[in-house]
Amino acid sequence: MRNRAVQEALAEHLATRPVRAKSLVVTVFGDAIAPHGGTVWLAGLIALLAPFGINERAVRTTVFRLAAEGWLKGTQVGRRSHYGLTESGRRRFEAAFRKIYGAADPDWDGRWCVLIEAGKPLSAARRRALRDQLGWSGFGQIGASAWAHPTLEEAAAAALLDEFRARNHVVVLHATVDGGQPSAPLAAMVRDGWDLERLERDYRAFIERFRPIHRALDRARAASLDPEQCFMVRTLAIHEYRRVMLRDPLLPRALLPERWPGAAARELCRELYRLTQPETERHLVATLEAPEGALAPASPYFYARFGGLA
Repeated sequence: MRNRAVQEALAEHLATRPVRAKSLVVTVFGDAIAPHGGTVWLAGLIALLAPFGINERAVRTTVFRLAAEGWLKGTQVGRRSHYGLTESGRRRFEAAFRKIYGAADPDWDGRWCVLIEAGKPLSAARRRALRDQLGWSGFGQIGASAWAHPTLEEAAAAALLDEFRARNHVVVLHATVDGGQPSAPLAAMVRDGWDLERLERDYRAFIERFRPIHRALDRARAASLDPEQCFMVRTLAIHEYRRVMLRDPLLPRALLPERWPGAAARELCRELYRLTQPETERHLVATLEAPEGALAPASPYFYARFGGLA
């Protein structure tokens, strides 16, 4: 039976934060389908997303678009259409979700990776693409043609520049802050280079929205949790957390403002994930089908998420 308090919390959330089909399909493929092989029958996906208010036409349109963009590929098995991740799509999902489920609060030795554009300038289009990718990778812009990152390793920086064919246009430096340097200029550089105020607001909003759902789940007995409800909670939590967390440069604690809410948001998301994980997996197996038939069990890497699942 459905838990009334959980259902009310879900209904309120969807009424105030309706989800878009494309964004939700991306979340579900990355979070739930990829660990089970990455390919499912389209009718099962339609049924899986119906409780969120996403109708069949919206799901079909979305998967067609994602296929055209190279994220998904469609295959026909008899009269059934199946959609799965392309190799390119899988790599992009894995990069994003490693950040979401991986270790928090990275160790920091005080070194910075600094990129400075020099020599023959990049074309405007390539420069925009590189700038966007640098921002997604956690770099902050500290000057008109300079970016900095406090934890990125040299090999990762080189791979990023190779991807955008920018090795001959950018100088890679490694630096440390002078021990006698006052803290105020460093704090100002961090404040100007990364939009931490927006991130802080978004993390606090996530906590405010999902605390009532967590309380409702926590009060419910495990035996009374409904599989579909658990799937919806887990999906909405990771969907909202993903939208904030992928913009987070994951700066070391020493560079963050006091009472930074990122750790509390992560802990709340992890607890929601752990509380709902067993019933969510039952719901996925009951609802989805792979081309071979029954959905494959979740891969071992799935159980390492958030530091380990039951």
